Amino acid sequence: MIAPSPAPLTLEEARALQNLLPAEIGPGLTERELDAVESRFGFTFAADHRVFLAAGLPHGSHGWPDWRNGDPEDLAQRLARPVEGVLFDVEHARFWHPAWRPRPAETSDALRIARTELATAPRLVPVYSHRYLPGTAGGSGHPVLSVHQTDIIFYGTDLADYIRHEFTGRASGLHATHSTVGFWSYFVEGGPGVDVTAPTPHRPYAVDAQEAVEYLWMLALERLIGRRFRPEQLIEAGLTALMFDVGVDTESLPLLAGLLRTEHESADALFEQVLTELGLTEGLPADDTDIPGEAARWELVRWWLRLIVSGSMAPEDGGDVITYEGWGALGRPRSLRPFVDKVDAYNAWAALPRGAREPLADAIVAEATHLLSGPWPPAPDPSPPDPSPAEASSPVDPADGSAG
Repeated sequence: MIAPSPAPLTLEEARALQNLLPAEIGPGLTERELDAVESRFGFTFAADHRVFLAAGLPHGSHGWPDWRNGDPEDLAQRLARPVEGVLFDVEHARFWHPAWRPRPAETSDALRIARTELATAPRLVPVYSHRYLPGTAGGSGHPVLSVHQTDIIFYGTDLADYIRHEFTGRASGLHATHSTVGFWSYFVEGGPGVDVTAPTPHRPYAVDAQEAVEYLWMLALERLIGRRFRPEQLIEAGLTALMFDVGVDTESLPLLAGLLRTEHESADALFEQVLTELGLTEGLPADDTDIPGEAARWELVRWWLRLIVSGSMAPEDGGDVITYEGWGALGRPRSLRPFVDKVDAYNAWAALPRGAREPLADAIVAEATHLLSGPWPPAPDPSPPDPSPAEASSPVDPADGSAG
């Protein structure tokens, strides 16, 4: 359930919250001091954060940033930490956001692109330790995030909820979170809604022998582009094929379909044998284009769209997978942009009025149906791919690739 926007935090309420803190409370920051901090470090305090600091300035431990007398270098490092944490995972954990252009092979190039994209993300401003509020001017009730590299979670519905949760042990009302935090929503509730790198969340779908074979084929294509899978998915595909009398004379298909839970480690090898015995491995597309797995990805996008239309995969889940593995990995083709826009609108549900999600899900299904009704792959782009919203709104200095 989406909660209405809370009333703005008042000075009296902020002082009551500060009475709960095991910290010294100094005089609050004046309007001039707050403006000076924002100007010096290039960000804007969220409205509630500004009121909280005007009511009093917690200090006495390193966890609280000292916006009045703190070391400017330390404050700058705190502000930079969320972005640097994402960049660390880009370099060391292969993290890549689905809305960014395809990841280049060289890590240095990937870091350059990621840094440019992150320059347009909302600034996260430290509240305490590694708890952050988005630096969004105006508005009230933005969630507090706990940030450690790309391990990012909600830690409070708003600043008041966070203080009670962190320092008094009171349960948080996270279910009532109503606002989004832009780019950072990807990592937490209100973001993609599904781990797009996890096995594709769908139910087996086939209405005849041809579609049963296609089901095996699509799982093979998913393996080809490096998607993860669960042994149960391979076994279910085998059972579906047997149900339509596909490959009844093969040796491996009945073995795959009959695997017990204790034998799941054999599923991948048996699935590979099934593909070979059915002659499916010979038709796997070669990776001979500038975009890794381009032909396989286009075929998979069509299949994922069909799963959405048939009801075998939730629109929001399929939309996120297509955005990540299709639109993003294929260089953001214009033909998929209307679909991705509808997925983005759905993912911004926390900022929408109650009851708005169902029409947005229906819009995803409608756009999937429209795409499937045309030629495949869709007609090539007549011009370069659409820029991301970040690229469209932020000029880039060609000298260093940084946003201006």
